Amino acid sequence: MAIDQEKINELSFEDSIEKLREIVSDIETGKVGLEESLSQYEAGMNLIKHCREILQKCEDKVEKLTD
Repeated sequence: MAIDQEKINELSFEDSIEKLREIVSDIETGKVGLEESLSQYEAGMNLIKHCREILQKCEDKVEKLTD
């Protein structure tokens, strides 16, 4: 089952990466059907976006600290 956006926003970077690993594994091994694969792919893309946002915030903080 795919994870919704609200729950994604609550995840830490590390938890998001772990969820991404699970999604990739499920899709690669054929553990889920086509429709669920598509749903998980969408969740994976949302997780990637979330991770990028977290990384950007951290990068911004580091930049502020080094100025």
